[in-house]
Amino acid sequence: MKGIKNLSQIITLEGVHKKGGRRPLRGDLCIIENGSIVFDEDKILWVGSQKNIPKEYENIPFIDGSGHILTPEVVDSHTHLVFGGNRAREYGMRLDGADYQEIANAGGGILSSMKMTNEASFNELFESAKERIKKIHSYGVGTIEIKSGYGLNIEKEIECSRVIKKLKEFFSPQIQIFSTFMPAHAIPKTWSSPQKYMEDVVYPATEQAAKEKLFDAIDIFHEEGYFGSKITKEYLEWCQSKDFAIKMHVDEFNDNGGAEMAHNYKALSADHLLCVGKRGIKALSKSDTIATILPGTGFFLGKNQAPAKELIEQGAKLSIASDYNPGSCHCDNLILIASLAAPQLKLNLAEVWTGITYNAAASLGLTKQGVLVKGFRPRFSLFRAKIIDEITYNWGHNLANSDLLAQAFS
Repeated sequence: MKGIKNLSQIITLEGVHKKGGRRPLRGDLCIIENGSIVFDEDKILWVGSQKNIPKEYENIPFIDGSGHILTPEVVDSHTHLVFGGNRAREYGMRLDGADYQEIANAGGGILSSMKMTNEASFNELFESAKERIKKIHSYGVGTIEIKSGYGLNIEKEIECSRVIKKLKEFFSPQIQIFSTFMPAHAIPKTWSSPQKYMEDVVYPATEQAAKEKLFDAIDIFHEEGYFGSKITKEYLEWCQSKDFAIKMHVDEFNDNGGAEMAHNYKALSADHLLCVGKRGIKALSKSDTIATILPGTGFFLGKNQAPAKELIEQGAKLSIASDYNPGSCHCDNLILIASLAAPQLKLNLAEVWTGITYNAAASLGLTKQGVLVKGFRPRFSLFRAKIIDEITYNWGHNLANSDLLAQAFS
């Protein structure tokens, strides 16, 4: 049993929790001034004002949190951080006028990362991903989702997922890793059709990965030119029959009805949504499927953003993730991305923090974190600030103090 005291603020998000993550307002942050928190390894035991610490906890070991604020743990719920090489040259092409699909047609894009990932060894992939995770964690992010999807053959997809499993074991429990299996990310040119690729690679790879318990969820890129509706539905139905949790890339380049499909198949999340239409927004507004926007991708590709405010106003549960990857968003700093997105997408402070904590956790099925109240898991982020507003105000400044937080659990 331990605690943190003398905190300038504790951002509990209790009001957000009571609303189920929908339409959050500033008052729903439920901020405690001059706060303290008591916890053990499994749960929060007490949280409140410094002056009201119960007598039973007065003599437990406390970390001094003076000059800091405590938030629910920041969660990056969509990354592709296991990859080989880089695509800096492609980014230069994009700045010179080529778009994502033109680059892909020229042999770049995901298939370029496939080639470099297949050329990298297990140890090279592990070591590079380990350093990326350390850097992401330094920003205050404590839970990170990682997808496979750059192997695009059975052997390398399994190997990349074994890398993720090793990362999960290496960083546990300080950093929580969520593994998503995504061989249905793109179709190598050596395959005659998406259906053939599904039959020869995706299904058998998923079966093998399941036998080895390598993933927490599956994902598929539902998009014209990648995996169409018929193929996607068949795969999702097969996954449902095996009780695999589902996440989806949807409505990124076109409104393909992906958001409705994600809702219908009870996906944990529908991600991207740059082109989601009215029907998709309506489906998500009534759904427990989290609408995950990836503003960094829109910035990086120079595209319009997802209709975040409309999703929120209609009642969807909105999360924000980085989509950190080598091609379409080579930015690993979720808090920077969310801070830049807020004024562009007209997001209020509560919407931003709900998006990177409470709803982001829910998009990974982590329903016992994301709010700092008694009985929930002690997953926190700690920042050098006097008020919550300072974090999104200081663009590009890293105010997180992960080292001090680690002391509380040592």
